Amino acid sequence: MNQLLTKIIQTHKLGTTILSHITIQDLWSGYGKLLKVKTDEAQFIIKLIETPAKIEHPKGWSSEFVHKRKLKSYQVEMDFYAHYSSHKALAFTPNYIAHYYSDDLQYLVLEDLSALKFESKNEISESEINKCIKWLAHFHHTYLNVAPKNLWEVGTYWHLDTRPSEFKAMEDGDLKKYAEIVDQKLNSCPYQTLVHGDAKLANFMFSDDRVASLDFQYTGGGVGVKDLAYFLSSIYNQEELFQNDTWVLETYFSKLSELGASDELISSWEKLYPYAWFDFYRFLAGWSPEHYKINEYIKVQKEHVLKDLGL
Repeated sequence: MNQLLTKIIQTHKLGTTILSHITIQDLWSGYGKLLKVKTDEAQFIIKLIETPAKIEHPKGWSSEFVHKRKLKSYQVEMDFYAHYSSHKALAFTPNYIAHYYSDDLQYLVLEDLSALKFESKNEISESEINKCIKWLAHFHHTYLNVAPKNLWEVGTYWHLDTRPSEFKAMEDGDLKKYAEIVDQKLNSCPYQTLVHGDAKLANFMFSDDRVASLDFQYTGGGVGVKDLAYFLSSIYNQEELFQNDTWVLETYFSKLSELGASDELISSWEKLYPYAWFDFYRFLAGWSPEHYKINEYIKVQKEHVLKDLGL
């Protein structure tokens, strides 16, 4: 490990001596490690990607298709950090330092947000939720009508075309029967942007006055409410979703309007909010049908979609 880290810091002129390095966490399914590294000249994060000798997905979804999707996700993240920065003034993300991608070695080097007094949180206040919602609105407005070059054509990790095994495993029913129609509705909306694609609480960090986001492996084209629905699923339980969705939606769309989004876009995305939940429900039903996020709120959103489709 030390030899590889030394090579990385020398290649990118990040110092001459490694003072410390610690593993923050292992990557999903054993695909490498997230490291905090400090040298005599800098402090930074290295996302080191290593293909495991044996791929063991926590839910049992292991295949060559899944492996290729995972490797592409890391390349997408590297390209995002390296080439997309228009959002940074209003939707903060770590500064890009370097990356490398080959068949034998992949890594991404980023600014260490903890050095800027950012921290992760398991629970957040209403004020912090508000900041995350506005982060999403800023990000989505920045990339309206921007083509997802070198990203996923359709963002989010649960996108229908990237989950054929999970779709096949689903029980027959409305989620499966109308999945393609819902997917088409979301993707044919004339108001597309770039979505984060994995905008859960764990991928936000907080300082006293700012919020930042990270982990852009599934960034690509889409409608903003896909990120919004997924974020809400990561912070609220069933009862809280029913209690808070009105003010969340008002906050999100008010910020988009303030930034200059058209009434037509807002109307279109408001209508697609239940579709975003239906789409995520479809994924959960195939991937982990006993998942705690399959609750009454997500089921109500499914019914809203079926009603809207005249079914």
